[in-house]
Amino acid sequence: MTPEPRPTPAETRPATAVPPFRTAVRAWFLVSLQTFGGPAGQIAVMQRELVDERRWIGQRRFLHAMNYCMLLPGPEAQQLATYVGWLLHGTRGGLVAGGLFVLPGVLALLALSVVYVAFGDTTAVAALFAGLAPAVVAIVVQAVQRVGRRALTSPPLVAIAVAAFLALALFAVPFPLVVLAAGLVGWVLGRRRPAAVAEPPADDGLAPVIADDALHSERPSGRRTLTVLAAGLLAWAVPLGAVVLLNGPGSTLSEQGLFFSGAAVVTFGGAYAVLAYVAQAAVGTYGWLAPGEMVRGLALAETTPGPLIMVVQFVAFVGAFRAPGGLDPWAAAVLASLLVTWVTFVPSFLFVLLGAPYIERLRGNRSLSAALTGITAAVVGVIASLGLYFAVHTLFSETVRLGPLALELPDPSAVRPVAWAVAAVAAVLLFRLRWSVLRTLGVCAVLGLAAGLAGLPVT
Repeated sequence: MTPEPRPTPAETRPATAVPPFRTAVRAWFLVSLQTFGGPAGQIAVMQRELVDERRWIGQRRFLHAMNYCMLLPGPEAQQLATYVGWLLHGTRGGLVAGGLFVLPGVLALLALSVVYVAFGDTTAVAALFAGLAPAVVAIVVQAVQRVGRRALTSPPLVAIAVAAFLALALFAVPFPLVVLAAGLVGWVLGRRRPAAVAEPPADDGLAPVIADDALHSERPSGRRTLTVLAAGLLAWAVPLGAVVLLNGPGSTLSEQGLFFSGAAVVTFGGAYAVLAYVAQAAVGTYGWLAPGEMVRGLALAETTPGPLIMVVQFVAFVGAFRAPGGLDPWAAAVLASLLVTWVTFVPSFLFVLLGAPYIERLRGNRSLSAALTGITAAVVGVIASLGLYFAVHTLFSETVRLGPLALELPDPSAVRPVAWAVAAVAAVLLFRLRWSVLRTLGVCAVLGLAAGLAGLPVT
């Protein structure tokens, strides 16, 4: 008699069992090592690991959490990991999931920033970065395609994305206003044309092994809100206050800590949306970076796991090294990069841990769901706006401004042939051959290095 096949662990686990905390920690660590390619790739990794394979959370619950995180300022993928970690194991689960999501990238980008500062002026390293930057253009185009396919499920949502793109690219409308407008349009659509913002289909037979009522839940209360808020603000303010007191409010470290503390709560859409805002301040206002270095910083962030908003760590490192005040340049650079990382991510944890209980209570609210769907559509326009920014500043060495509009057009006489060639190769590898982001970046880095060593113009 043929024995029956042994069931998988997911099938034998009771329908209401939450995985042991130690198992979840290992899972989050494995997720953190795969989070390349920006928010689109990171969300795809969590979709595969948590929804499709481990089945710890259902599709609708996952998208509900994702839409809320899209609404928040800061890195939406890291906040989504924090939210799901909270659903599984409460506050400690959220802190571990969000922390592990960031930690590998912090360590890797710190090492790459050291390499850039130490060797960035050499021909070989400059050529290496010249190969990475054009690849970012293709990666952002892929992000638009991936996020758009998931978010733009009706013509009105496509219209929201296009309007967001035009508002940002042509008229430099502040992103918070774009978010508020998109949420309002989504809410109106939910009331007048609900089919345009309908929920995604059911879980296609892949029911989660953890019942919804077994996931962590806390009743919202004023006492809990004040406790979490006080703890978060204290954790956020103490390191920043110590730096300002010890170095003075006019020091580079203090300026960076204060600037990125403000940026963390007013910049929406993750690294894609924050880039232009940070670049303007870092290059034009404070002089922490040279004009072309912001793109190089994002290219470095693309090579490491974790949120792309980690580019702020590169900005802080380079800026503090060049203006260390009374500190040793290397000590100032490391301290600045860690401080900026801290003040950037503490609010992300705070927003999720504060809002998650309220959002869970509103999970069946159709008006809220419609508003969040509109915001998700607007984020597609944000990513497209960044793609245009990268393409203009990477593929051309000079730009011209079009009248009173915010749009910068490329100067046709300032084409960068090597950048165009590398971008074309990256597009083929990503779209035609379906290579991973990391593998594509490796090939493009080698191409840039070969072009530089061959004496071709790479900058």
